[in-house]
Parts: sequence; structure tokens; C-alpha cells
Amino acid sequence: MYRRVLTMQDISCVGQCSTTVALPILSACGLEACILPTALLSTHTGGFGKPAVVHFDGALTDIWHHWQENGITFDAILVGYLGSLEAVKAAGEIIDRLLAPGGVAIVDPAMADNGKLYSGFDEDYVRAIGSLAGKADIILPNVTEAAILSGLPYQENIDRNYVNQLLNGLNHPCAVLTGVDFDEDSTGIVLQEGTVQHEYRHKRIGTGCHGTGDIFSSTAAGALVRGLSLEKALALAADYTVACIARTMESPDHVQYGVEFERMIPMLVERIKAE
Repeated sequence: MYRRVLTMQDISCVGQCSTTVALPILSACGLEACILPTALLSTHTGGFGKPAVVHFDGALTDIWHHWQENGITFDAILVGYLGSLEAVKAAGEIIDRLLAPGGVAIVDPAMADNGKLYSGFDEDYVRAIGSLAGKADIILPNVTEAAILSGLPYQENIDRNYVNQLLNGLNHPCAVLTGVDFDEDSTGIVLQEGTVQHEYRHKRIGTGCHGTGDIFSSTAAGALVRGLSLEKALALAADYTVACIARTMESPDHVQYGVEFERMIPMLVERIKAE
């Protein structure tokens, strides 16, 4: 059965992140990838100075209303960086009205990292994202976002007790905590479904690259919609992300732009086929 996936997030004209990453990865997974841009940026925000930005807040409702009039629904909805209260509201309405029966809503509450909110966000935005997360079947917060959403203080030194506090504080039936630094040499994710936890560790490579979270979320969504179990989809997403980072480390001049995920798409396609 051919499946249609909507990804709702910004577009960076230059730089490998957000929609620029999600669209080809979802397509590589053999899915019909549809987009709803929340804003257009001249570059991503990681190292090129302040980008030129065009927001699409005023068009979002008209767009999804047009879809609704034509009976268009989605087998999965992947929500990434939204950037405004209007966009958060539109994302919630789309999940409520356009997610097909049996479909899956995945929300990456992209709003914070390294212990603080992104520039321009406030408590109203945090509350709106919290409400949106409540509509999702799966949420993918990093450690900072999990701390903010659960009302816990952020701490850099992560231990098992802190991970448990974050996941329990989120109070979500299916939460995937990303960017968990298990030790000096490994990082990974922890999935909590109900009271059951699963973790997936992998080797730490470099100091991080822009857009890795977008690669992980879109790969996980694509693999899940293709029929992989959630655990296998998350493991594949982690493996693919790490492989992309490793490839990028061979081209240090490119790191500023993002991760060279394109060169590793054949690997993704083969893994999807093998499953």
C-alpha cells in the first residue's frame, strides 16, 4: 500500500536540515513525501549569521483547509521546527483533522538545546508545544526539551536516574529521549513506551553537526511507516545518522553546512529493503 507522509517544518535554502533533509529521506524510504513549510530561511541558523526569513503563518490555515476540501489525508504527520504560535496551532489542527485512521503523528518539539530555549521563544510557546506533544503518538525531545516540558531543571551530567525523571516527567505514552550521553565514548536514545524502556547506544563521533536531529526524526518516521517496529525504526535512524556524521567528518570544510546525508542514501535504501 502506497503511503503519504506530511512533514511540517521550516525550509533552509542553504544548509542540510529541516525540510531539506526530511523530503529526500522520506522519499528514499519509498513514501509519498508532502511538505508544509512554516518559514523560508536563506540559510540555517548555525554559523552563517542572521538569515533572511519569510514566515508563512498567514497561509497555513488556507493550505490545510484546501487539503480538507479535497479529502486529502496523511498516513503519518512528522512535525519539526515550527517557530510561531500560529504554526503550532495549525499543526494541532492538521493532526486532529487530516491524520488518516490508523495513522501516526510524530512530534519533534524542536525549541531548545544545550540547556536553553532557542532565541525568540517564551513560556507561551513552551505551553503550546506541550499541548501539541499531547496530540502526538510519538514525541522525540532532546534532553533540554524534555527537561523544559517536564518542568525539571536541566543538568549536563546525565545518569540513569535523571533519564528516568525526564521520561516519567514527560508523562507521554511513547517518548524517545534523544542525545543521551551515556559516557565519554557513547551517546544514543532511550525509548519509553508506558513503563517499558529500551535504549540504543552508538559511538560518539565529533562534537555534533547541524541537522542531525532532522535526519534522525525523518529516518525514524520513514522506517516506521514502511512497517518496521518502533525499536527497529529508531535503531535504523540512529545507525544512519551516525553513518552520515562519519562521512561528513571526512569533509571538514562542509560541516558548517550540515551533514552529508545524501552520500549515504544508498545505505538507507538497502537497510529499508533488507527489513
